Amino acid sequence: MIYESGNMRLLTVSTRSIGEVNDCYICRDIASSGGMLYTVIIIHQHEVVRQILEMFKLSDRKGEGVLIKDFSIGDGHALVFPYHRERPLLEFYEGKSLSLAQCEEVCINTILACITSDLPYPILYLLLRDNQLNLASDKSVFLSYEMDLAKLDDTKTESDCTGECAAILLELLRPKSGQKATSFYLLDKKVANGSYDRFTDLYRDITIAAVTNKKLTPFVVFKLWLKRNADTLIGILFWISVLLTIFALSILISRFFLGGNSWIRLLFNTFKRIGTESLLQ
Repeated sequence: MIYESGNMRLLTVSTRSIGEVNDCYICRDIASSGGMLYTVIIIHQHEVVRQILEMFKLSDRKGEGVLIKDFSIGDGHALVFPYHRERPLLEFYEGKSLSLAQCEEVCINTILACITSDLPYPILYLLLRDNQLNLASDKSVFLSYEMDLAKLDDTKTESDCTGECAAILLELLRPKSGQKATSFYLLDKKVANGSYDRFTDLYRDITIAAVTNKKLTPFVVFKLWLKRNADTLIGILFWISVLLTIFALSILISRFFLGGNSWIRLLFNTFKRIGTESLLQ
């Protein structure tokens, strides 16, 4: 089967799944000199096509660089994603043979893969639940895009995705629980309490916990303090800037209406003279 759109001619080289809502194929672009491979999702149901297209259109995460192309084909619709040879994370990860630092590196790379995917959260959640995270030989992590859209839940949010990702990280770090790993015990506690709503919070906790296993220099301590208190510092600086702006405007207004340094004179020289009598004599 060949799917054509614009300058792409996608020849099916492998069938991954056939479903009620969509099929999934690996296709080669025979119109390109390199014959690159892509994951192609063919959606059969019009309601699901509308749902997916609206999701990408209305979301702040539009899959830029991930959703290569989408186009109508017959009675359905095609979504074209990149393809890289799969190396499922949970199968190729060998936590017992890695150092704690290496395990934490994989965890950080997993979070970054989720953040940089730029996929709408319902689709990202579906991929996380279906174990579509992969571990490269250099310990970087990437997503694959085989999906069954019959299981898509468009109510899923960043909070749901972050919670699912945190649970995966907890399993990655579990082999290091006997080493009193700060990162594992922090995750264990927060996952149990459902504390994670944003990927940035998860990333911050893992990076801070990973750093604390190293020798802390004063510079590193200062950086950690800045990370933990960034929001508070921004708020303080904002209100300081507001107060300085009000102060500057008050001086300008007093100069305009009263002339010279009238604002300062009013503040400091109010009682130096009463009527015709000076208090300075």
